[in-house]
Amino acid sequence: MTHLSVVVPVYKAENSLDELYQRLKVALETISTDFEIILVEDCGGDNSWQVIERLAVADKRVLGVQFSRNFGQHYGITAGIDHCSGDWVVVMDCDLQDQPEEIPRLYAKAQEGYDIVLARRDARQDPLHKRIMSWLFYKTFSYLADIEYDGACGNFRIISRNVVENYSRMGEQLRFFGGLVQWVGFPTASIEVKHAKRFEGNSTYTFAKLWKLAAETIIAYSDKPLRIGVRFGFGMAVLAFCYGIYILLRAWTYGSPIPGWNSLIVSLYFIGGIIIAMLGIIGVYLGKTFDETKKRPLYIVRRVTFDERNVTD
Repeated sequence: MTHLSVVVPVYKAENSLDELYQRLKVALETISTDFEIILVEDCGGDNSWQVIERLAVADKRVLGVQFSRNFGQHYGITAGIDHCSGDWVVVMDCDLQDQPEEIPRLYAKAQEGYDIVLARRDARQDPLHKRIMSWLFYKTFSYLADIEYDGACGNFRIISRNVVENYSRMGEQLRFFGGLVQWVGFPTASIEVKHAKRFEGNSTYTFAKLWKLAAETIIAYSDKPLRIGVRFGFGMAVLAFCYGIYILLRAWTYGSPIPGWNSLIVSLYFIGGIIIAMLGIIGVYLGKTFDETKKRPLYIVRRVTFDERNVTD
């Protein structure tokens, strides 16, 4: 076992990996020399893997894992956690917005008796549109998934071996690291950290990707959209019934003709749209259930750098 592991999903980060490694090494050695850095390369199409191999040759505490294709950030985190051996595991991004210098503070807070310590970003150094999209995502996710999720906290955190082992037991296909860890439970704390600007490049999370992640995550974590649809359907039925009574009473009392074509067509189109939308939601849930029944692996590893833990005499 290693005392401290750092898991970093890597995507299009060839120019930042050397800086990341040097800063991680300095920060981790203030805690212990018994650490490992696990870099999971998610097939970004650049030279990140070559850099990882060079770092792994120079320092045996660096372990590189490369996927067979692009699986996504949260699958990279899952693979890193599956390959780590630390009593404590730090998860962070590769763009250096999560600053390695904050790790000793996370570790110190964990030693007070917490299994999970979140890094809460006090002032995000992201473009305005990304901050707005993230805020909308976390607000919508918290409401529909019935989880009080703090949008100021990203993936950057430290978790205990107990959390790691329980996280690894969850094999659902759709991975959302923060939500899964929060569902696991255990004593949790947070600290304020400084959020840095990206070392280079721009975020690959577009609005479309965030929307897809939000929709899939909400469906994976909660049936609340279905329950909202049921309540809305009952509400529409009650309104329609009340309106029908109103029309009959008006016709009986005043002898006015019952409104016909326009209101009928509008009502039909409206109710038809609601029915189609609800069938679509049900279809999405069935599709996700179908994906889960396939029992495919969460990710496929193409190659791993030399790992002396797997060498036996």
